[in-house]
Amino acid sequence: MKSNLKKWQICCCVLLFFNYNGNAQMQIAALKNSNDTQVTQKWSERMAFSIMKKYPEAWQIDDHAEPKWDYKIGMILTAFEKLYHTTKNPKYYEYIKGYADVLIDDKGAFKKFDPQDHNIDFINAGKILFNLYDTTKSQKYLIALKTLRRQFDDHPRTPSGGFWHKKIYPNQMWLDGLYMGEPFYARYTAEFENNEKLNDVALQFELLHQHAFDKKTGLYFHAWDESKQMPWADKRTGTAPHIWLRALGWYGMALVDVLDYFPKNHPKQKELVLYLNQLATAVSKYQDQSGLWYQVPDLGTRKGNYLEASGSSMLVYALAKGVHKGYLPSNFELTATKGFDGIIKNLIKIDDDGQMHITQVCASAGLGGIPYRDGSFEYYINEKIKVDNSHGLGAFLLAAIELNK
Repeated sequence: MKSNLKKWQICCCVLLFFNYNGNAQMQIAALKNSNDTQVTQKWSERMAFSIMKKYPEAWQIDDHAEPKWDYKIGMILTAFEKLYHTTKNPKYYEYIKGYADVLIDDKGAFKKFDPQDHNIDFINAGKILFNLYDTTKSQKYLIALKTLRRQFDDHPRTPSGGFWHKKIYPNQMWLDGLYMGEPFYARYTAEFENNEKLNDVALQFELLHQHAFDKKTGLYFHAWDESKQMPWADKRTGTAPHIWLRALGWYGMALVDVLDYFPKNHPKQKELVLYLNQLATAVSKYQDQSGLWYQVPDLGTRKGNYLEASGSSMLVYALAKGVHKGYLPSNFELTATKGFDGIIKNLIKIDDDGQMHITQVCASAGLGGIPYRDGSFEYYINEKIKVDNSHGLGAFLLAAIELNK
C-alpha cells in the first residue's frame, strides 16, 4: 500500500513538473519523434536530427531540386562536423561525406563549376574537405581543396587588394565575402603553405575596417565599392547605405574562425582580435531586451524593422567563441547566452511531430544585381522572411554547439 502511494506521489510530482515546464514537454515530444537511437536534449542535436529527417540527403536542404555546391549548406555541414567531433555520432560524418561525394567526382572535379565565375561564395563549402581528406586520405578531396585554393590566385581584386565579392560585382567587397573565403584561405595556408598567405587574409579585414566601419555606431556597413560607381554607394566613402544584421554576423564569424589559424605571435593576430573586441562592444549596445538583434540593427525602433534569426544566431556564435578562445572578456558570454535564450524563446518552434523549426529568417539580401537592390531600409525589411531557411539553420547550429546547448 505504502509502495503504491509512493509511486503515485512520484508520478504526481513528475506530471506537475512537466505541466509547468512547457520547454521540457517540447523536449520529450521531440525526443520521441527524433527517430534517432541516441537520446539527447541538446538543442543542437535536436535541430540536426530535424534537418536530417526533412532532408535525408544534405544537397536537398532548402528544397533544392538537384545537387548544388552551396555556401549555405556548407555552413550547416561545418556545424555537423563540429557535432561529429563532439559526439562521435557517425550519422553526422556520413551526412557530410554524402554531400561531398555527390558533388565531387572520383577525379576530384566539382560538378557544374566554372572557375572563371570568380564567385567567392563557392569557396565556403570547401571547409568540409579538410576533415574528409584527413580522415580518408582520398586524393579526390585534396584535388578539390587545391582547386578551391587556386581561386584566390586569379580572383579579381580591387585596386587596394581586396577580393571582389563576385565577378559580376566589380570592385565591391561585401562583409559576407569575408566568411565565404577567408576561413578556408587561412586554414589552407596554415596547413599546406606554412602560413605564407596570412597577411593577405588579414588585408581583407583591414580594408573593410578602413572603409566600411561606421564610427558613429561602431558597426559596419554591408559593403564597400572602391570605385564608388554603384548607384547604392556613397559618392564620398563608397559604402552601402545601411548596416545589415546578417552581414555583421558573417563578419563576426569570419573573424573568430580565421583566428583559429593565426599564431599568437603573428603580427596581424592582435589587430584581428582588436576588431573582434570592437564589434562585440558595438553589437552589445544594439542588443534588444529580448536578446535578439534587428534586421537593421541601428534602427530598431523604425517601423517595419524586425528581430531576425540568422544574424542574431551568428552574433551569438561569434561572441561565445570569442570568449571561449580568450579573444573577448568573459562578460560577453552573458551577451551570447542572452541572445541564445532569446532565439529559443521567440524564434524556435516545435511541430506536432517534435521537429524543430527556426522562424523569422531573412531569406536573402544583397546589393545591385537584377532585379536591382538599392540597399535602402525599405529594401532590407521587405526581403522575404522564411521558416527554416538554411542561413538560419546553420547559424543556429553553430551558436548552439558553441554554447554547448
